[in-house]
Amino acid sequence: MNPSTALARVLVDELVRCGVHHVVLCPGSRNAPLAFALHEADVARRVALHVRIDERSAAFLALGLALRSGDPVPVVCTSGTAVANLHAAVLEAHHAGVPLLALTADRPPELVGTGANQTVAQPGIFAAAVRAVPALGVPERCAGQQGRWRSTVDRAVAAARGVLEGRPSPVHLNVPLREPLVPESAPDWPEVLHGRPDGQPWTALPAPSPAATAVEVDLSRRTLVIAGDGAHPGPPGVPLVAEPTAGCWPDALAAGPWLLGAPDVPRPEQVLVLGRPTLHRPVGRLLADPDVAVTVVSETPQWTDVPGTAVAAGTALHATGSPEPRWYRAWRDADGAAARAVTAALDGTTGLDVARRMVAALPDGALLVIGSSNPIRDVALAAAPRHGLTVLANRGIAGIDGTVATAVGAALAHRGPSYALLGDLTFLHDANGLLLGPAEARPDLTIVVANDEGGGIFGLLEQGSPEHAAAFERVFGTPHGTDLASLCAAHHVPHAEVTVDGLAGELAPRPGLRVLEVRTARDGLRALHGRIREAVSRAWTT
Repeated sequence: MNPSTALARVLVDELVRCGVHHVVLCPGSRNAPLAFALHEADVARRVALHVRIDERSAAFLALGLALRSGDPVPVVCTSGTAVANLHAAVLEAHHAGVPLLALTADRPPELVGTGANQTVAQPGIFAAAVRAVPALGVPERCAGQQGRWRSTVDRAVAAARGVLEGRPSPVHLNVPLREPLVPESAPDWPEVLHGRPDGQPWTALPAPSPAATAVEVDLSRRTLVIAGDGAHPGPPGVPLVAEPTAGCWPDALAAGPWLLGAPDVPRPEQVLVLGRPTLHRPVGRLLADPDVAVTVVSETPQWTDVPGTAVAAGTALHATGSPEPRWYRAWRDADGAAARAVTAALDGTTGLDVARRMVAALPDGALLVIGSSNPIRDVALAAAPRHGLTVLANRGIAGIDGTVATAVGAALAHRGPSYALLGDLTFLHDANGLLLGPAEARPDLTIVVANDEGGGIFGLLEQGSPEHAAAFERVFGTPHGTDLASLCAAHHVPHAEVTVDGLAGELAPRPGLRVLEVRTARDGLRALHGRIREAVSRAWTT
């Protein structure tokens, strides 16, 4: 056995011992030893191997698997620009706290800086986006290396899990390999390469146990809870405005984001921020109000405080006092009136209608992955919060990158029917996420594409105001004219075009991957949002 093969087999074996269940592999030459070792492990059913030809999409597939499962998922690639293509997913994992393991093959160090093909300085390429970059030397044909190899894998997986730090994070494990890169008939290895007995990892480590630093909040004051991505349930009896990926979203005010923008809405004395809210501008304005005391509870070291107004922060809540029932009822009554106004104002032609009907129609136990830009906001603004769903989104940086692959990965890790709601640009941006080879596992995933033929969200921003109309459509609206049915056919993915009214009837669970396209309008979206704001204000004040 040659040194590169020996190292690869040990690394894969130790990954399995550390609890890795899924691995994403991209084909290449320098990572061939790892590919052979992973194939052997997959055939032996020790690991589920997923092969993809596009490194960027592969990295987001691994991200989706890790996001849904909570377990570290390696994405394995060759050297050079292949590594650079992992960067967007690594950044998302860093900001979202997802245990993604970038396992990159590399040329040996003597080739770096010599003009050798596909050779770049890979250690440190992800900079501060990874928690750790454990170092591996080039394997040699000698005894005494197994302990270092296995220990390095354990360090990488432990860092990804957040065993000592308390929060998951991406990690970069760079593996320099010399030729030969394929298994060959050679003398036995100088030492036995078995790991610890009974399939245990080389280094035993405890499960992650984040230390809690509680912050005290007196709930007898007029309190409003704002919950964002990653938030856990908040205190009962307190009005709650929550984003769809917050764990407490099912208990939130249905029209909360609209109410925050209404005049004369009851003003809180204090706001309790849970998780990382990023969706709504009225939330940002409220948190910037110097007359409102803001307390933040976040599991991340970078707690959310964009305007710098927080008076206290911690990783857990210590609630004192009892909420005022009249305060809670006032918000609930306002929410009921506002929610009815929103329903009456919707015209059945936009992404708001798609989001509302889709969320209501999904079966209990379903997974819903939501794309950035308008879809996540449409769910937050128009869908009725409900129990029975697992809602995920890439909210670390909130880009549209890799969302198809993220949804596929999350669906592969989910036990039950899976769905995704994406805009057309998000879908097109990661069309390679549909590229599954004939031997690859296919998820039970229905992707709903709300196709408004361009970037509808920009029409709601300053760029969409009438004075910018001459430039808007080409440089912000960006119509594309793509035939999504043909695109899906090229990937052998079933496609159907459905109406907004007919969408709910098409969402019964079905096996396999499919795309449902819903044509929506964006030309009147800015005016519609204005009408809804006016309707909510009238409903609240009357």
